[in-house]
Amino acid sequence: MLTTPLLQINSLQTEFNSQHGTVKAVDQISFNLYPAETIAIVGESGSGKSITSLSVLRLINSPPGKISGGEIIYNSRQFGTVDLLKLPEKEMQQIRGNEISMIFQEPMTSLNPVYTCGFQVREVLQLHKGLSRKEANEKTLTLFEQVKLPRPDKILKAYPHEISGGQKQRVMIAMAMACNPAILIADEPTTALDVTVQARILKLLEDLQVQHQTSVLFITHDLGVVAEIADRVLVMYKGKIVEQGPVLQLFENPQHPYTKGLLACRPALSFGKKVLPTVADFMEVSAEGIIRERSNSLVDNKFKNPAKPEPFLITNPLKRKNNPLLTVENLQVFFPVRKSFFCRNQEFIKAVDGVSFSVFPGETVALVGESGCGKTTLGRAILKMVAPTSGSINFNNVNIASLSGKELRRERKNLQMIFQDPYASLNPMQTIGEAIMEPMRVHNVYNTEAERRERVLELLQTVNLSAEHYSRYPHEFSGGQRQRISIARALALQPQCIICDESVSALDVSVQAQVLNLLNKLKADFGITYLFITHDLAVARFMADRIFVMSQGKIVESGTAVQIYEQPQHEYTRTLIQAIPTGEIKAIVAAQQKRTIRKAT
Repeated sequence: MLTTPLLQINSLQTEFNSQHGTVKAVDQISFNLYPAETIAIVGESGSGKSITSLSVLRLINSPPGKISGGEIIYNSRQFGTVDLLKLPEKEMQQIRGNEISMIFQEPMTSLNPVYTCGFQVREVLQLHKGLSRKEANEKTLTLFEQVKLPRPDKILKAYPHEISGGQKQRVMIAMAMACNPAILIADEPTTALDVTVQARILKLLEDLQVQHQTSVLFITHDLGVVAEIADRVLVMYKGKIVEQGPVLQLFENPQHPYTKGLLACRPALSFGKKVLPTVADFMEVSAEGIIRERSNSLVDNKFKNPAKPEPFLITNPLKRKNNPLLTVENLQVFFPVRKSFFCRNQEFIKAVDGVSFSVFPGETVALVGESGCGKTTLGRAILKMVAPTSGSINFNNVNIASLSGKELRRERKNLQMIFQDPYASLNPMQTIGEAIMEPMRVHNVYNTEAERRERVLELLQTVNLSAEHYSRYPHEFSGGQRQRISIARALALQPQCIICDESVSALDVSVQAQVLNLLNKLKADFGITYLFITHDLAVARFMADRIFVMSQGKIVESGTAVQIYEQPQHEYTRTLIQAIPTGEIKAIVAAQQKRTIRKAT
C-alpha cells in the first residue's frame, strides 16, 4: 500500500438541528483512503455512513445540516493537496463528478425522469470535459458498452422508467465513471437488487476499478457483499467508527459486539436456524451511551442451531392430513404490448404463464426468482389485484378468480398482503392507529370503536411497538418500524394466509432479522400460512418449508428448502445459489487472493 493517502478524513463532524436538539450524525471520525483501494463502510440505517459520503462531497452545506468540524484533505489532480471543507464552491463543483463521483442508492430518484439516459450521461461529459454533442454521444455509447448494458444504442434513447432496476444502476455507474474519477463513492449500489444482478454489478465495479485504478468508498449494510469487494472495512455505529481493519481480520476475529451482531444477523445457507440473532443480543447500550457486550454463553445457548433442520412438511402431498388452503391451477396473466395504430397483430408479455401449485395450512412457501420473473404479479393475481387472463385460484374451496364486488372483499378478509414498500402502502395523512383500524371498520369487525382501539393496541404490542405509537404518523418511524405497522395492519382481520411481497428486501440485516423472527413467531402463535415472495435466497432458506423457483413466468423447480439448496436440479436455480455471497472464511480468502492478483497484473 502506498504511504501517501489520496483522501484523509480527520475528526470529521456533521450535525443536524432538530426540535429535540443537535444530533451528531457523524461524530469525530478519522480514516485514510489510499490509491486503488476499496474501503467498505458498514452499519445500520442512521449509523452515519451515507452522511459521511455526502460530507466528503460537501453536499450537506445548508440547514438543518452542517459540517461542524474536521478536515477532508484530498490530493486533487487539478488543485493539488487541498482541504475540501475550505475550497471555494466554484472549485468544489469542478471536483464533484469529475474527480470524486457518486453512485446513489436509488437510481430511479437519482435519474431525471424527463430526460433520456443518454442525455443525462452526455450532460456530464459536456460539462466537465467540454466535449461536443457528437463526441459526448460517442463516449456515452462506449460507456454503456463498458458497463455491459444490453442494446446500448436503444438505452441511449430510453427514459429511466423504460428500463429495469439493474439497468438503471448501470446507467448510474456509467455516469459516475464518465470522467474517470480518482474516487468513486458507491452508496448502497446493490440494495434491493436480485442476487444475480448484484453479483454482476459488483463484478462490473471491480473491473472498472482495476481498469482505471480508482479508489472506492463502498457503503453497505450487507457484510456478505463486503467480503466480495473490499480491502478494508469501517464499522459505524451512531456516527462513530467502532471497528476497522482488513476484511479477513474483521470476519475471522471481530472485536466489537456491534460487529459480532451484524455478522450473526444474516441468514446463512449452511444450516437452518430457528431464530435469528439481532444486534441487541450481542450488546446493550446504557442511558449514557456506554456499550456493554452481553455474555457469549447466553448468545450461544439462545441461538444454538441444529446440525440438520427437519423439513416442516412431509414431502409427499398425498400423505398430508389437511387439504390445501390455497390451490392455483394453470394461472395465466398476460399484459398486452402497446403497438402502433396500424398494427393488427396484438402481442403479449406472459408475466405468469401456466403456473400451478398448492399451499397447505400453517406452511410457508417461498416464491423466488429475479425481478421480472412474475412472482409479484402472481401474488397480486391471487388477491385479484391484477386480473388473471385464465386459470383458477381456489382459496378455502372458493374460486377467487370468479368473484367480484362484495364476495371478493369478503374473501380478502382471510387473505392479506404485506407490501414491499411500507411507506408507500401507508396513508401519510393517517395515524398508524387509524391505519390499522381501517380494515376492521371496512369488514365490520367488533361492534364499537372502543373495542377496535383496544384490538389495535394489542396488535401494536404483538409487533413490538407500544401504545404511545398509536397517534403518530408514518414519517415518524424507521423503515423497520413501518414494516411492523404493515404487519399489524395485515393481522387486524385475523387472516388465514398472508402474502409477503419482498417485505424485508430493503431493510438492514439487523432489522430484517427482527422482522423475520416476528413473522415466524406469528406463524407459531396464530397458525398463519405465508406465501413469501423474495429475491433473497438466504431469506427464503430461513423462512420457507417449500420453495418454488420462478423464471420467465413459469415455476422451473420446486421442493423443500433443504432439497432446493442441497440438491438443486435446474441450471437457473444453481445460478441463483452460486450468486449468493456466503461470507464464509474460505470464500473471503479466495476473493481477497483473486483481488490481489488482479491488481498486480
